[in-house]
Amino acid sequence: MPSFFIEQFGCRATQADGAALERQLLDRGCNSASTAATADIVVVNTCTVTASADAQARDAIKKLHAANPAVRVVVTGCYAQRAPDELAALPGVAWVVGNSHKPQIPQLVDSLSTAASCESANDFFPAAALHGDSTVPFHSFAGEQLYPQRRGNAAPRLGKILIGNIFDRTEFLSAPVLGGEGNHTRPTLKIQDGCDSRCSYCVIPFVRGRSRSLPPDTVIQEIQRLIVGQTFLSVGTPSSLVPSPAREIVLSGINLGAYGRDLSPRVEFEDLLRRVLDETSIERLRISSIEPLDVTRDLVELFASTDRMAQHFHAPLQSGSDRILAAMHRWYRAEHYARRVALIRERLPHAAIGADVITGFPGETEDDHAATTAFIEGLPFTYLHVFSFSTRPGTKASALSNEVPGGVIKRRARDLRALGEAKAAAFRQSQLGRTLPSPAII
Repeated sequence: MPSFFIEQFGCRATQADGAALERQLLDRGCNSASTAATADIVVVNTCTVTASADAQARDAIKKLHAANPAVRVVVTGCYAQRAPDELAALPGVAWVVGNSHKPQIPQLVDSLSTAASCESANDFFPAAALHGDSTVPFHSFAGEQLYPQRRGNAAPRLGKILIGNIFDRTEFLSAPVLGGEGNHTRPTLKIQDGCDSRCSYCVIPFVRGRSRSLPPDTVIQEIQRLIVGQTFLSVGTPSSLVPSPAREIVLSGINLGAYGRDLSPRVEFEDLLRRVLDETSIERLRISSIEPLDVTRDLVELFASTDRMAQHFHAPLQSGSDRILAAMHRWYRAEHYARRVALIRERLPHAAIGADVITGFPGETEDDHAATTAFIEGLPFTYLHVFSFSTRPGTKASALSNEVPGGVIKRRARDLRALGEAKAAAFRQSQLGRTLPSPAII
């Protein structure tokens, strides 16, 4: 069997996809290489949330091919789903596999090792189906085509493409993501994927599909495995990489608060958390990013009722200007967000509260930026993740005019990051002298 290496880019959800692929490949008898340079096949698991993420993936693929022209590169992930032709044209790329077919990558790896054809596999079809007289629809919910037609002067395609309509997919690909070497007691478990929201700037729903949830019983089983330190490892894995029993677990998702809404019967996110606390012995449970309107009183009361829930909330803000929030198609206004933060602070006075902020959205004025700055200054944030706006093809925001000049975006981002650093320093200062239960990573 061939050896493989998975090169990861992007968010926790993408990393969970990569961990699941690794589990499947090991289960099929493939060998995990310690580095990309020693692997027969390298799976590049991409992100496409920004243009910078796209560029990082392309650069990595070029470097892989330059270092080892014989290595077979399989590109998958969100970038592969969004723009497969761009990636298939890169030297060294054998296959581009969209998120729609990511669960079938282990079968593809088998085909690469046996020289068997994969085009006859169920639900597989080549990239040519995306173009010409194809009857297969590939359109965003915004009504804009996500996959542009090839032009006569387009670069020749080198790799083959396996891709389908992401909205037809119901598979849930997930496995725990362990920390780096020496940090294996706080793994991340993806329990939700996809998104049914349509924020005007975001391409993720179009490359990850509808919201899907890991069944509660499966969540409990995975957590029980992590508590006792069980996972899938290749033969010869160094002892330093063998996971320790988990003391804290992070639950993650693309839209975590939407967990369970697709299940029958419907499951509330808060009820899943209660089951985990009641049915497992995990010492600490942490949640990743959650939309502000999903920060309910019931959820906050659950956090306040036990020291087993990490007192940490990350709720994307994006802007403090109601005008920009409306243009972004966010489902709240600044006042609604502030109420959620006040609720957290009322019941959890020492909780860490973080936020994502996008600066430079088309049409953002100095008044909008000032409104965002003033809003953040007035709330007890403990850190900020600041992003410069990046146009994503196929989104409604990509058609907006009034682009903000790059220099202005950089200045605004610099100002917001400085504000975030000041907020973080003030929070750390406020925690001096506190005695916290173990494990205590807030």
